[in-house]
Formats: sequence, structure tokens, C-alpha cells
Amino acid sequence: MNNLEITIRRAKIGDLTEMQKLYVDTITTICKDDYSQEQIKAWTSLVTNTQRWTDILTSQYLLIAEIDSQIVGYISLSNNDYIDLLYVHKDYQRQGIADKLYFEIEKEAIRQNGTFLSSDVSKTARPFFEKKGFIILKEQTNIRQGVEIINYKMTKQF
Repeated sequence: MNNLEITIRRAKIGDLTEMQKLYVDTITTICKDDYSQEQIKAWTSLVTNTQRWTDILTSQYLLIAEIDSQIVGYISLSNNDYIDLLYVHKDYQRQGIADKLYFEIEKEAIRQNGTFLSSDVSKTARPFFEKKGFIILKEQTNIRQGVEIINYKMTKQF
């Protein structure tokens, strides 16, 4: 663990552009060992769906991690039981940011009387979720722009 001061706050609409850049940069850099360039291109193309991003910002419980006012990660909770997004900045990997975000989102799910969490998890994120006690329900093949992308439906009971 480092000495960087990580602050967690609720997301605002004004965070959208920085969140989208982090999404593309992180997938492009961090997931390249688990997915082909074609798969990464198809996956990151989802950044252009502005309506989906706006819906996430306005309807989900979305937390931002910041260091020195820079967004270094975010996590979102949908319907009190589904982790929709969890991304950590490519330059801030393995510094406890995902742990801190996950802890806060699990706490919120429990506060909302949730009994489990689920998520659709990339190959890259799978070990993190397994460490948090999630189990794989099934491997999934998603088609994005005609490209197959494998991920995992995972869940954790409280």
C-alpha cells in the first residue's frame, strides 16, 4: 500500500469525460494480455454510447476514487445488487483503489438490504472478484461489433 490519499465521493455528470477516457485507457493498456486488439477495439467502442453513460451517472449508485482531484477509479451499483462498472486508472493499478471502491459498494448494497452482488467480469478482473469471494456462475460470450468477447457471470452471497 502506498501513502497516496485516496478520496471516495459520489459521481457527478461533470465527471463523464474523464470517466470515459479512463475507461478506454484502462481497457487498452491493462486488458491487452487477456484480449486481442480486435476485442479491445470492440469493447472500448462502447464508450461512444453516451446515453448509456448518462443513464449510469443518473440512475446508478456511482462512486469515484480520486487522488489529488484526479479520477483514478470508479465503481457503480445498479439495482442494489449488480456491479456494472469497476475501472481503475492504468497508472494507479495495484494500489488499493479497487479494494476501497469495492468495500464501499458492498457496504452500500448491504445498507440497501441486498443479500448478494453479481457482475459480468472480464478475464482481467476475474482474480480480483475471486479474492472478494465471488464465484463464477457461467462463462459468457458477448458479441460486440461482430467480435466475440468472453467474460464471466459472477456472484457473491452475503
